[in-house]
Amino acid sequence: MKNLYSAFKNKVVLKSFLVILSMLLVSILFLKQLYKTEAPLKEKAKDNTAAIKILFDKGDIQFDKSEYDSALFYYNKALILCDPKINHEEYVFIVASIANIQQNNSDLIAAEATLTKTLPHLKKIKEPKYARYVYTLMAYNYYNNYDYRSAILYHRKALKFADDLFKKSIILNDIAVVYIEQKKYKEAVDLLYPLAVKKIKHKTKPLQTEYQYSLILDNLGFCYFKLGNPKAVDYLRKSLEIKLEQKDDYSSIATYKFLSMYYQNRNSTLAEMYAKKSYMNACKVNSAANKANSLAQLIKSYNGNNLKKYSLDYIKLIDSITTGRQKARNQFSRIKYDASIDKAENLHLKIQKAENDLQIERQKNRTIILYAILAVVIAAILFLFFYLSSKSKKEKKEAILKSEFRISRKLHDELAKDVFQTISLAQNKDLETGENKEQFLKSLDSIYAKTRNISKENSVIKTDKDFPFILKEMISGFKTADLNILINGFDTIQWNKINENKKIIIFRILQELFLNMKKHSKANLVSITFKIIDKNISVTYSDNGIGIGNKTLILKNGLSNVENRIKTINGTIIFDNNSEIGFKFSFTFPL
Repeated sequence: MKNLYSAFKNKVVLKSFLVILSMLLVSILFLKQLYKTEAPLKEKAKDNTAAIKILFDKGDIQFDKSEYDSALFYYNKALILCDPKINHEEYVFIVASIANIQQNNSDLIAAEATLTKTLPHLKKIKEPKYARYVYTLMAYNYYNNYDYRSAILYHRKALKFADDLFKKSIILNDIAVVYIEQKKYKEAVDLLYPLAVKKIKHKTKPLQTEYQYSLILDNLGFCYFKLGNPKAVDYLRKSLEIKLEQKDDYSSIATYKFLSMYYQNRNSTLAEMYAKKSYMNACKVNSAANKANSLAQLIKSYNGNNLKKYSLDYIKLIDSITTGRQKARNQFSRIKYDASIDKAENLHLKIQKAENDLQIERQKNRTIILYAILAVVIAAILFLFFYLSSKSKKEKKEAILKSEFRISRKLHDELAKDVFQTISLAQNKDLETGENKEQFLKSLDSIYAKTRNISKENSVIKTDKDFPFILKEMISGFKTADLNILINGFDTIQWNKINENKKIIIFRILQELFLNMKKHSKANLVSITFKIIDKNISVTYSDNGIGIGNKTLILKNGLSNVENRIKTINGTIIFDNNSEIGFKFSFTFPL
């Protein structure tokens, strides 16, 4: 693996690898283009915009009547005719409307799943109202799921698509409602007060202006009530005045309820009166949810004989709401199932035998082309594999030859002369005499020491947990009575996290630096510093030997090996060749 990694570093191999990648890319683009060229053969999608609008309008009429099952029926019919690639706006509006119905029937999980389908299409629509509608519904969905943080997030997304002040006021009021649920009344007041000070008007619908303004007054009055501000009752009465003038029985339910809450601890008679009015209006508009809320407030405010009756009515109403919602879910499931069957049948009628035969033929052609491309790619990969393998073997042979040549040269340079002199001494001198015998033994000892050093330099280096000890032992082996060696930061390195190849290279580099110092430097002090800098290991070697002055540095023998070794681990070298005295060398490589 090491040799394979080294081979990859070769520029020729990298070029081969890039050629194969290019071939793959070209193949993918070719297949993509093949699919594109087939598109005109398919039947052109029909534009059903007019029919979709008719069905959608019918659904809207039913929606406004709260006939949600009928509305969903028409929406699904319109959705069958929709092609999202053509009818972006219609598709988004219909799907969002279906989600709105699901929300109104407390099917929040289904509503979220439905709304998610619209998100990829929003970027294709320039008209901001669609994105505003979808994000607002998403916000309501999270609000009803008590995920207030996400509700505010999507209300703020919707706010970016509000193209006039009136629409912005609606969304800001919605955000304030979320703050109220979080009991952040001060934050809600900060949003609502500017909207209450200056009434923001709808461009064409005065009634809509009054309705929205009354909602703002309701929420502001409720916040002031919770904050203990006496202004609360003024805002609530002003809101009620607007609603009575518009004869808005539905929205006045909440205002009566808030007024009942305000007077609950102040005036029990008024509290009971407003609670009754809230309940009466809820009954008038036949809103089950509002009936339940109004009954709950009436029970809190009422002290008369009818308290038990109201409590029983409340329990019965809650049971009725639960049953009704379950029936609605079942009804929606049936309608969605019927719509799916209808859609499947319509699609089936559009399929023709000729088109099937054409698709089969195209599939055969694509398969043949795909197999051809795969064959070329596999051939290229095999070629790269054998190329790398042969290159690895060649590099192994070259490394062995270089090692043998270096050992041979060391034996010739360092041992041949000593061996010759020792042989001459044995032949020409009387070894029985003390002086000659001592000289002979010293020569043998010198030969033994040099032989041992050469053996150590070329022996296998253990890279297991004992490596730090072996490295220190090698460095200490160069220490003499005249040479002092300082090692700094050695223990800060986590040697177990460095791979085997890098450990060997560190060992050989330091070994060659010390050998070079021993031969040429004449130093009496050597310092080695280890550091971790930005996920890199930095090793600095310096001695106080004769140095290299300002001469151009010529790398040869041991130091050329140092440079080659560092390059194999993506390392960098810095030589300090400006110093008059001493020699300084540092190298850095990634962990």
